[in-house]
Amino acid sequence: MADPVLRVENLTKLFGGLAAVNDVSLDLHLGQVHAVIGPNGAGKSTLTNLISGELTPTSGSIRYLAHGEGEFDLAGLSSDRISRLGIGRSFQKTNIFLPFTAFENCRLAAQSRQQRAWRIFRGASRYADVNAIAEHSLQSAGLAERGQVNAAMLSHGEQRQLEIAMCLATQPRILLMDEPLAGMGPQESLRIVALIRQLAAEHAILLIEHDMDAVFAVAHCLTVMVNGEVIESGTPQAVRASAHVQQAYLGEAHGDTHD
Repeated sequence: MADPVLRVENLTKLFGGLAAVNDVSLDLHLGQVHAVIGPNGAGKSTLTNLISGELTPTSGSIRYLAHGEGEFDLAGLSSDRISRLGIGRSFQKTNIFLPFTAFENCRLAAQSRQQRAWRIFRGASRYADVNAIAEHSLQSAGLAERGQVNAAMLSHGEQRQLEIAMCLATQPRILLMDEPLAGMGPQESLRIVALIRQLAAEHAILLIEHDMDAVFAVAHCLTVMVNGEVIESGTPQAVRASAHVQQAYLGEAHGDTHD
């Protein structure tokens, strides 16, 4: 297997005397979905927040191999710096601009990567390259025909797709996806699962998700967390067969829906 594009080693986050994440290690590879599962309070979202720069680790390293730019330790870097390096993130709660069209949402995301702040007297719509990125991100997320619809008028599933499209407009190599299926019906869930599978062809994906059917449908590797610690990591088949995992999560906590 090729070297990982991101390697988390011995990552720990303490809140007072509580270890929300305790000595966690995992690798992300281009072309693969690495799912992190576990019951409520397992530390899954905290782990995502540490990688994305929303939180600063107490100890440990997050090493990112940036394309053509060398290797970076992301621990302690700001979330905007991490995003500019090529790591995109979607959130548990949809984070979009409801009054704007789907296209305008994606164009704003694409503009964030352009060094043009000084050109304040030129309309955003005049930048053909930014518009092209926005259009491509909408198409990649399955919203090519919904670009001129206000975000507030999109269905819940389409709003989740739009958030992913905005993430894609920043042109990331790594996608951190925190419960992308939350609140969805069966048909919307199937659409997002298909989208994740499609995006994995060109990205490394860290997936936090409680829908076990979806997880086992798309994941190449699984890490199981309980009380901030990794109790198992490996292929979906190995994790499914683990008596320890079945007792700690898949059996007793299968119905949990939030971290």
